[in-house]
Amino acid sequence: MYKLIAIDIDDTLINDDKEVTPATQQALEQAVAKDVVVTLATGRAYASAQAIARQTGLNVPIITYQGALIKNLMDEKVLYERYVPKHAAHKIFEYCIEHDLHLQVYIDDKLYAREENQKLIDYCELNRTPYYVEPDFQKLIEQKTPKMLIIDDPEYLDKLIPVFRELLGSEVHITKSKPHFLEIMHSEGTKGHALTFLAKHFDVDMSETMALGDSWNDHEMLEAAGLGVAMGNAIQALKDIADYVTLSNNEDGVKAAIEKFVLS
Repeated sequence: MYKLIAIDIDDTLINDDKEVTPATQQALEQAVAKDVVVTLATGRAYASAQAIARQTGLNVPIITYQGALIKNLMDEKVLYERYVPKHAAHKIFEYCIEHDLHLQVYIDDKLYAREENQKLIDYCELNRTPYYVEPDFQKLIEQKTPKMLIIDDPEYLDKLIPVFRELLGSEVHITKSKPHFLEIMHSEGTKGHALTFLAKHFDVDMSETMALGDSWNDHEMLEAAGLGVAMGNAIQALKDIADYVTLSNNEDGVKAAIEKFVLS
């Protein structure tokens, strides 16, 4: 019996219309009624993720910023937090200035960028997140941030990954949540680390955990979980490492997996 389920939000829990369907909502409620802990595991900021979590009626700690922050929904108590190491943040900032890259940082759950441009506007429309423009970005880099995000062409970001790995070393976790989103967190800011932490928090063995996702930033939690489930619309690399592939996010794939492995 699976006692803890971690579900990615975008292109997993929600469909392409950005909705949790009534059928999927019912499956979540039925799992909770069986005393299963159902949580969200997302790259989104807490402010954005908690709105969806509350909409679905969850009242548990949720995993945000790719695993860099776990926070209670009920009292907003922080259970787990990892920040980008200060010297790494400085190196990323300097590199982005030098190469004229669009960089976003999160401070106190608010999204900041150096300037307003179409990349920022489109990103915030996609995640329904407000943003703040701070031309004096240097002072922001001095503050703690759980995630730094660069938006650019997918092929260019793929070339940047080995550059950043060499520049920053093993202290950071680098991943892509979407082809054009390159995200940088603390090395322990992964969904896998966060799921492991929550399992201990709820006294659940890892073999009793289940994780569902669609992108490469989900692979750590699919590998850590007792059952790793890739969506039918997931990238092939994730399907290749998953224990099971369910239906797509537009076919209630989360519902299908919960019914198969939890409710049946």
